[in-house]
Amino acid sequence: MQIGMIGLGRMGANIVRRLMKKGGHHAVVYDISEQAVAAIAAEGATAATDLEDFVRKLEKPRAVWIMLPAGAVTEATIATIAGLLDGDDVIIDGGNTFWQDDIRRAGTLREKGIHYVDVGTSGGVWGIERGYCMMIGGERAVVDRLDPIFAALAPGHGEIPRTPSRDGRDPRVEQGYLHTGPVGSGHFVKMVHNGIEYGLMQAYAEGFDILKNANIPALPEHHRFNLDLADIAEVWRRGSVISSWLLDLTASALARSDTLEAYSGFVADSGEGRWTVNAAIDEAVPAEVLTAALFARFRSRQQHTFAEKILSAMREGFGGHREPGETDPPTKERTAN
Repeated sequence: MQIGMIGLGRMGANIVRRLMKKGGHHAVVYDISEQAVAAIAAEGATAATDLEDFVRKLEKPRAVWIMLPAGAVTEATIATIAGLLDGDDVIIDGGNTFWQDDIRRAGTLREKGIHYVDVGTSGGVWGIERGYCMMIGGERAVVDRLDPIFAALAPGHGEIPRTPSRDGRDPRVEQGYLHTGPVGSGHFVKMVHNGIEYGLMQAYAEGFDILKNANIPALPEHHRFNLDLADIAEVWRRGSVISSWLLDLTASALARSDTLEAYSGFVADSGEGRWTVNAAIDEAVPAEVLTAALFARFRSRQQHTFAEKILSAMREGFGGHREPGETDPPTKERTAN
C-alpha cells in the first residue's frame, strides 16, 4: 500500500522506515528539511520537493499521514494539504493533537469529501523495532481501508501472554492497535494514556529520590542506608510487580551514571497532561495522582531535585526528549537512545 508522510522527525521518519521494511509498503515523503527527505529517499522512499509535488506523486484515493508537532504547524499543514486533495482522500494526524481539534477539522474536511483519522501513537524512538501502539479514531470503513498500514506499524503479539476471556473480541487489539470509535476518540484515549504516563513516571521518580536520600546526615546514623540505585532498578526489573519499560529506561540511565549529572531536572510537559486534567475536571472525576504529577513538572522548572533528573532520563529514553537548551548529547551512550 502507498502512504504519504509529511514530517520526518524522530517519529515520522521511523514510521516510514518500519512501513517499508516490515510491511513492504511504499512511501512518498515531504519535510521542510531537504536533508531529512534525502535520507529517507536513500532508503527507498519517493521524495517530494513541495506539497504540490507530494500530492501529485500519490495514487488516488490518497492517504496522507501528518506527523508534526501539535498546534499551529499541524493546523496550517492540514489546511494547505486539504486544498490539494480530492474527495475520498484521507488525512491521518498521528501527532499528539488535542481531540477537540480533531472533531473540528473532521467537520471542515467532511464538507470537501475528505476523510480524517486521528491516530494516538505510542512507541517513541524505539517504535521502528518494537512497533507502535495505536489508538485510532475515525469512520470504520476508512480505518478498515488503512488496516494494512496499521498492521505493519503495530508490534504484533510478541511474547506477551494472551489475556484470558478475550475470545470473540477484536483480534487487532492483541496486535497492538485499536479502533477506538469516531473521530477524536483516538487522541482522547492517547491523551489519557499520556496523563497516566505522567503519574507512573512521577511515582518512579519520587521513589528513587527517597532511596537516594536514605543516607543524608539529618537521619540518625543507624537509620541510614547507602543504597546502589542502579542495582535496585535492575533487580526490580526482574520479577517485580512494578517492572515496566519505564523502569527499564531508568535502570539503563542509572547504570550509566548513578548521579544522572547529565540532566538538570528541568521537565517539560507537552500538553497531554494538562488536557487530561481538564477532562477530569469536565467529567468531575478525581485525578489526584495525575494532577500532582503535572504540577510536579511545573515545579521542576523552578527547583530541581533528583526525582526530576529521573523524569528527564525516562523522557529521553522513550521519546528522545532533550531538556531545554540542550543541543549536543553529553555522552555517546545518550546519542544511541
